[in-house]
Amino acid sequence: MPARKDECAHTVDKVLECALEMNIISPGARRASKMDCVNCEGFINGTAVDSDVSIPGKKTSPTEGDDLYRLRDRKFLLEDKKRLCASALATALLGILLMIIHAEMCPAVYHPGSKSALFINGAISLSTGCLLIFIVAFHYKDIRLFIIDHNQVDWRIAMTSHRVFVITLELLVCAVHPVGAYWEFGLSYNSSSSSAAPLCVTGHFGHGFMNLELLLSVFMFLRLYLVHRAILLHSKVLLSASYRSIGSLNNINFTFRFVLKVLMNKYPARTLLVFILLFWLTASWMLTLCERQTKAATDHMNTALWLIAITFLTVGYGDVSPNTGCGKVVCLLTGVMGVACTAMLVAVVTKKLALNKGEKHVHIFMLDIQISKRIRHAAANVLRECWLLHRTNLSHGSRGEHRRHQRCLLEAIRVFRHLRLKRRKLRDYASEMVDLSKMQMIMCDLSANWNNSNRELEQRILSMEQKLEELNHSFQQTSEMLSHVLRQRTEIR
Repeated sequence: MPARKDECAHTVDKVLECALEMNIISPGARRASKMDCVNCEGFINGTAVDSDVSIPGKKTSPTEGDDLYRLRDRKFLLEDKKRLCASALATALLGILLMIIHAEMCPAVYHPGSKSALFINGAISLSTGCLLIFIVAFHYKDIRLFIIDHNQVDWRIAMTSHRVFVITLELLVCAVHPVGAYWEFGLSYNSSSSSAAPLCVTGHFGHGFMNLELLLSVFMFLRLYLVHRAILLHSKVLLSASYRSIGSLNNINFTFRFVLKVLMNKYPARTLLVFILLFWLTASWMLTLCERQTKAATDHMNTALWLIAITFLTVGYGDVSPNTGCGKVVCLLTGVMGVACTAMLVAVVTKKLALNKGEKHVHIFMLDIQISKRIRHAAANVLRECWLLHRTNLSHGSRGEHRRHQRCLLEAIRVFRHLRLKRRKLRDYASEMVDLSKMQMIMCDLSANWNNSNRELEQRILSMEQKLEELNHSFQQTSEMLSHVLRQRTEIR
């Protein structure tokens, strides 16, 4: 046994030295890969024990335990992504709510540059910092999930140019927030500037700074892009294992577009109603924020709600109109979204009013029966007019009566042809894509029956071949017996 241990240790040292020369492992890994040679009989007999030493370019088969660990880590990462996305969305909504409170309360409740304004702006900045941390943590979990899914070791493989651009763009969008109170703090508040500066800006920096604060406040609504990510990660489509299994077999990517299609198919009215209400309120408040500089009628919420509603519905009475460039942009986006939502509403109503498969079959069946009855009546009218015209010719009636029966005959023939064409169109309409599935099932049943008949025929042919071989063998035995009997009789003679 000691000799076998020494032989095992010597063999392991040789393998590690070869791997070190080929740059497969590092010297630290060589020292860490020392194995206990108490149970090394399998290695001496030719069975590899250490799976850490592998040849580059040659994939080793993963064990069952590694797959289970990967699935467990993937599940935990998905749960972490869900929590981080929910936290990021809550933080983004908190920052937007604080911005709205700051814009509505200043300068009506507290003055620009006061400690209250500094406190609320600090809270907005703090929520923005937390949001950036959540975004970075979310993408960190996403990169780890990418590494686990693709069985890679180096995280830099996942950092493509597209991913870097998306992360940078998200950080820039989430970092936007008004920062005017930091410059205004410590400056004396001028009461005469409050009329010239309806926003929470003192007026020391001019209209350019006011426009910048306005844009920063409006651009905070871009954080609502996190809603689609939260809907995707918390949807039942993504959480269901059956959905994912069948989707992977059919090469379907579970993106927000697919989840939105599922929601529009299951809850079309509810989805459109929630989206329209949220967009209506958000666009109305953005319009009041944009129009506060002009002191016009559109800086009130009720007027803004009316203007956004008539713009969304593409009515446009013209009694109220925006005065600033920001307000015009908001109304333009509202009109575009109104046209898109109108198209979706038309599609939803059309789908709701359309007949389903059973109703369509019943309706077409009843129409076919009615048209068949009318065709029979039209054919009977054609025969009747033919007989009346023939009887008029035999009785040598007047020419007026003869022409009247000819006109009636031609009219009956026209009605008969029209009804036949109508029935042909009805049958063409009945053979739609809805009936192709039934036709496919019938063809599959016929194909299965043909395959069964073919197998039975092959079995019968095989049995006939076996019987023919048995008959041939019996004939050979009979011929041998006859020849043997004839030989015996000749020998007796």
